[in-house]
Amino acid sequence: MIRIKARAPTARGALLPTVWGAVAITFKFGCPLAQQDGLGARILTSAVFFAVGTGLIFHVRHALLRELRQARQVAGAAQSVLLRPLPPRLDGLNMAAAQLSADRGAAIGGDLYEAVATEHGVRVVMGDVRGHGLAALGTVAAVLGSFREAAHDEAELARVLRRLERAHARHLRERSRSDHPSSGQDPGPPVAEEFVTVLLLEITRDGEVRALNCGHPWPYLLRGTRVEPFTGGDPLPPLGTFPLPAELVAQPCGQLLPGDSLVLFTDGAEDARDCHGRFFSLPTALREAVRGHPVTPQTVLRTVFTALLHHTSGRPTDDVALLVLRNDRNRARSHSVGARGTGRTAPTDPQPTTRR
Repeated sequence: MIRIKARAPTARGALLPTVWGAVAITFKFGCPLAQQDGLGARILTSAVFFAVGTGLIFHVRHALLRELRQARQVAGAAQSVLLRPLPPRLDGLNMAAAQLSADRGAAIGGDLYEAVATEHGVRVVMGDVRGHGLAALGTVAAVLGSFREAAHDEAELARVLRRLERAHARHLRERSRSDHPSSGQDPGPPVAEEFVTVLLLEITRDGEVRALNCGHPWPYLLRGTRVEPFTGGDPLPPLGTFPLPAELVAQPCGQLLPGDSLVLFTDGAEDARDCHGRFFSLPTALREAVRGHPVTPQTVLRTVFTALLHHTSGRPTDDVALLVLRNDRNRARSHSVGARGTGRTAPTDPQPTTRR
């Protein structure tokens, strides 16, 4: 649990405006010069009140900037806990992720993503909570916390999704109770408007990909210079709208071959519009990213976000998150074999780096 301690007003912060006000009142009613009607007296009185007013304005501005810095520090701390840094490599997969929040000054929003290596393969989640900004943080925390445990505990991807559904429903019930504590009644089922889209992927050691999709956009596959949709059938409804079906089986989507990349994203990327109302073309930006070589997850992110910010004039209206996975397993395996053949130890994967 993150505990945020509010900063109490200091004695100096309350004393300065009082002193300035007392000086102005004392001058007005206690100074003989201020009682005169001459031009010089009026100019002096105006100068005194102007100086006091200017001092108050600068004092308030300084206090607001201090509170803004504190709020950004809190947002940064929340981001480091909720959206933990992804490692640059995970079980032979090279990866990178980044997010843009629609709320100015907010470091996080309603998008979520995570990737973990398990005995069942690399499992990835990408989600989008209805709404954006700080109001969606509770749902993001509930879904991500459940995924981080279930991804290791559950052998089947379907059971992971059911755990996410239960965590989301429990979070909404608890939030409803906290919003109406005096009723003393069961808040009942969550409202249909409080939903979250979720895409679950499982990538095995041989590159086979299985997926469960609850109302989320399907990713794109980058293979050479081609950009192709990577789908696995019709998606399920988002979590929170309808219960999951009784029969739930992960759908095979194909293979992620060595050198292939998957681009997961939230709908804020394709729904972004320019000043003329035209939608952002994510496939076009991805084709631009794969023209140059070598293609890395970092270059894909940089190219897409540069194009998106240019398209929206730097003001996206919805949260946008991208996660890029590249299969570099053959390269890692051959490097390991070469190291064994020369009697040297193969280098380990680098330490995790922070998300941008």
